[in-house]
Amino acid sequence: MEIHGSHEHHVGLDSALDFINTLDLDDGQLVEHLQGPADAAAWFADHGLSHGSATKPWTAADLEHVRHVRAALREVVDAVVDGRGPEPGAVRVVNETLEARAPARLELDGEVVRVGHGHAHSPVDDALARVADTITDELATGRPDRFRVCANDQCRWTFFDSSPTGRRRWCDMETCGNRAKAARHRAKLKATTA
Repeated sequence: MEIHGSHEHHVGLDSALDFINTLDLDDGQLVEHLQGPADAAAWFADHGLSHGSATKPWTAADLEHVRHVRAALREVVDAVVDGRGPEPGAVRVVNETLEARAPARLELDGEVVRVGHGHAHSPVDDALARVADTITDELATGRPDRFRVCANDQCRWTFFDSSPTGRRRWCDMETCGNRAKAARHRAKLKATTA
């Protein structure tokens, strides 16, 4: 008997955090990247978490659900970064999202056994559960102390600090980090001339 893996919808931690960042700040202004249901469907399809065109179109209710779960995941990550307990409502939403995921299952095709997976009742629930699962796995078995929120108050992106020292403060040194350095330099020059 042969055993094979079959396709699996998996999301890495960076992509899961990028999902949270689909609502971000740009120079202090909130920017919503999931403007409509098609944007949300495309994001999940592009990240291999849904079958894209193989499913029915996502609805306004699906988009609202996606945004609701995103806010709950953001609250959990922010709470970890801040060293506080998350809001109970956010924990409830994340738990409900995780419960929607269908477990792995064995599939028999003649003499070949595949490890497959079922899908949740809704492709939206299924995709969201996989994102939530990635983040909660890191909380449970990884290094949650490496979750970060960019120190630039005009950005506030979530990211995972994989640097050797674990002291990264900026989502990206080329943008937010350089802006902070430039601002410090200007302030120092201003203080010197004053």
